[in-house]
Amino acid sequence: MKLLIVDDEPLAQQRMKQLLAGIEQVESIRTANNGMKAIEACQVEKPDVILMDIRMPGMDGLEAAQHISKIEEPPAIIFTTAYDEYALDAFNVSAIDYLLKPVRGQDLQAAIEKACSLNSAQLNTVKSQHEGRANITAKISGNIRLIPVKNIVYFQAELKYVTVKYLDGETIIEDTLKELQHEFSKSFVRIHRNAIVAKKFIKGIYRNPQGHSFVILGDEEKKLEISRRHLSEIKKLVNQL
Repeated sequence: MKLLIVDDEPLAQQRMKQLLAGIEQVESIRTANNGMKAIEACQVEKPDVILMDIRMPGMDGLEAAQHISKIEEPPAIIFTTAYDEYALDAFNVSAIDYLLKPVRGQDLQAAIEKACSLNSAQLNTVKSQHEGRANITAKISGNIRLIPVKNIVYFQAELKYVTVKYLDGETIIEDTLKELQHEFSKSFVRIHRNAIVAKKFIKGIYRNPQGHSFVILGDEEKKLEISRRHLSEIKKLVNQL
């Protein structure tokens, strides 16, 4: 197996390497010191297993795991942390994927032997533990691209796809509109059954001669229609701006 250790503490990385040295299944070991570096390493090194710390500066392990799970053949993820407030039973799935520091060698070996890819049940648990991603994952030409949520103007569903419009362009993502609305309910608002919009980009409401209402989105030329069901809520939001 090819392993990737993700931890912002050099001493923790070194100790994990020492423990892994005694496990015969381990072929090679790489390291990264934050979630963003972990994503980059996954695309280049293609590890089989990741030993992921949860609390790290920048992008933490929970968010990194969400993005890594979008890879076509994601590695297995084993969380490691010294913070036991992440309830152990919250990760009570078939794989052993959560180890408390200091990690014991026998526990590490057992986890590696039983490691499996982050499945949907685990992913939902990760989302419920997290306040919301700082980035959205998009697959472009087989590679992962991270789009900062702060730069996203709106999400719009069309047929089976969701388009994300951000300051530098737009692309199609795999998330559903329902999932996105739930995750980003504090910063986005639904204006129509097929669209949710970043509250900070809403500048006003436009009503056309036919009586249809649209949100005005900053410098965006495109106006998105507001359904009658959501019009009252959007009016209240605009009055608060």
